[in-house]
Amino acid sequence: MNLQVSREELLKPLQFVAGVVEKRNTLAILANVLLEVEGDVLTLTGTDLEVELVARVPLLSESAHSAITLPAKKLLDICRSLPAESVLNLVLEGDRVIIKSGRSRYNLSTLPAVEFPNIQTDEATQPVTLPQRVLRKVIDSTTFAMAVQDVRYYLNGMLLELKDKQLRSVATDGHRLAMALTPLENSVPHAQVIVPRKGILELQRIVEDSETPIALELTPNHMRATLDQYTFTTKLVDGKFPDYERVIPRGGDKEIIADKESFKMVLSRAAILSNEKYRGVRLHFSEGNVQVLANNPEQEEAEENLAVDYVGDPLEVGFNVTYLIDVLNAIKGEQVMIKASDANSSALVRDFDDDTAVYVIMPMRL
Repeated sequence: MNLQVSREELLKPLQFVAGVVEKRNTLAILANVLLEVEGDVLTLTGTDLEVELVARVPLLSESAHSAITLPAKKLLDICRSLPAESVLNLVLEGDRVIIKSGRSRYNLSTLPAVEFPNIQTDEATQPVTLPQRVLRKVIDSTTFAMAVQDVRYYLNGMLLELKDKQLRSVATDGHRLAMALTPLENSVPHAQVIVPRKGILELQRIVEDSETPIALELTPNHMRATLDQYTFTTKLVDGKFPDYERVIPRGGDKEIIADKESFKMVLSRAAILSNEKYRGVRLHFSEGNVQVLANNPEQEEAEENLAVDYVGDPLEVGFNVTYLIDVLNAIKGEQVMIKASDANSSALVRDFDDDTAVYVIMPMRL
């Protein structure tokens, strides 16, 4: 191996690939990134056996075919710390790679490329191609509602559903649910997969808000996403996702419309004095006003009032304030709509001007 690569071309792809590498691993090789050279292209691969990311980086000159693995974190730290516009020269000497850049010189240990594991995928369906911004939008709208290390393992991820001419994403942790859909230009075969939490977070990092296409391939056990510079593969969660349609409340006869930013600030201030463990706040809706109340075991209290568009009988309901703020952060519009029926029923929250994403929050008894 003898190659020359620009720091600027290498840094971002290396950050993405190193992000996939598991910090704690049982196999030494999994702490490494695979470097493969073919002509004037350097291919970087990182994996934790569940998720794999391959990035392609242009070289400054052609090089003979070769492959080796290097410690991912050390290589990234070296690349990150070098001056801008640096050129890195990597030369294999025995079982070491010498990295030279300007007056700097580094000596890194290697492991053989033949030991590096690859995720073996099954036969894929016909790829579904869509603009990156479309996938990005549905992921951004629902990511926050995924469960974290829930014993119901099928909640530790996101449901992606292709149906007719729509792509839908759904995430829930059992206390809240987020669902977003976006139309597609062409009809697609029906498919429903659960992508694990890490897979979604890594995919979210590389997908841009652009018209550049991304191709999704689904198999019974894997999902593969191919972009111009990256190929991302993740194992799927083997489980049955809850019937999200049954969770979405249909009845809510009480409709509240509020300025999103003002409502978020009111909730954030009241949350300061909420119970740190349960994070509960009480909302009193009356004609033209919402009163937000919070207290804690130290007998401290917060009260906030905000003018809202509401006409109807008074309604008092408790919510986890963190869940409400997460939804408001996901909403892009200026106004938020809340639909509720009573203090014991889930509330439906959405952007007043955009009904392609809806959020369901269960009430709390305070």
